[in-house]
Amino acid sequence: MQELLLKSTEYGVSIDLIVCTYNNAELLDKALGAISKQQVSIQINWNVLVVNNNCTDNTPEVLEKYSRSGRLKLTTISEPLQGLTPARVCGVRNTSGEWIAFIDDDCLLDDQWTEQAARFALDHPHCGAFGGQVILDWEIKPPLYALNRKWAFAGKNHGGKAHRRKWLAGAGMVIRRTALQNSGWLDEQFLKDRTGSGLVSGGDMEMGMRIAAAHELWYNPACKLRHVIPASRLTRRYVRRISFALGASRHNVKALTWEDSYFSWLLYTTVYSIGFAAYSVFDAIREAVNSAAEADVPSALAPVFGWWSAMREMLRMGSAERQKLIGRVGSRCDR
Repeated sequence: MQELLLKSTEYGVSIDLIVCTYNNAELLDKALGAISKQQVSIQINWNVLVVNNNCTDNTPEVLEKYSRSGRLKLTTISEPLQGLTPARVCGVRNTSGEWIAFIDDDCLLDDQWTEQAARFALDHPHCGAFGGQVILDWEIKPPLYALNRKWAFAGKNHGGKAHRRKWLAGAGMVIRRTALQNSGWLDEQFLKDRTGSGLVSGGDMEMGMRIAAAHELWYNPACKLRHVIPASRLTRRYVRRISFALGASRHNVKALTWEDSYFSWLLYTTVYSIGFAAYSVFDAIREAVNSAAEADVPSALAPVFGWWSAMREMLRMGSAERQKLIGRVGSRCDR
């Protein structure tokens, strides 16, 4: 700790926690409650900005409660353009810290999260972005079909040691401001992200890949947070919807790194999706055998259907529109 304080004093560390929220007041209350309990060295300059993305629930009352409590250096701002990406852009443009942390409104930070993020940032001068452990916090005991698909709920544990990664998920992503600015993401985004109740995502992975073209990406297990999964997200319908959306996102993220022609991409993605479908069916059968239950083929194939949906959407695009996606990031992010 003493070493961290010395480095903080000498170099200065500032980090802005940006929470984008849309009609999720109950969990936002818990998320801000966890943030208010952060144990952070006084040498670290940290602030919290909540971006209200057209909330129609009692989000304003929750924000007022924490603004009046004095437990947080909290500011709020409204973003009228609906969607996670516009809200994040708004958050970045209205903060000034050297580092930016995107905290989802359903994520509960460990008491040491901000401290550990600052420590890691100081110790890794070539890092452009990093993420930590995302521990799933189930509101009720999850059914097997949900438990077998932790990836659909952004669960993340890559081990107990810090190491470099090729990509990052959005929950708890910490980004060096200059790396994000230099990537061009603030000025132009290639992929859609969540809008209202829509589940198609990919904006966080796009940010990570664009930053990786010039900077290191890291996993830092010392930054731990709990991702609350309410009972409403444990229905088969929701699991299939989120799996479908993630399949579409996977297609689009992969397209960003394709450096050949669209025709070659179309051949690749067609063959890949057939293998993807075969593996998914096999996985559903294996799941049924292991649990002595009926094979849930629709859930297993939902990511493939999402992939095919994204393929179809790209086929319908004009040539100029496709060129805005294909190969826009490049393979440098695989370093």
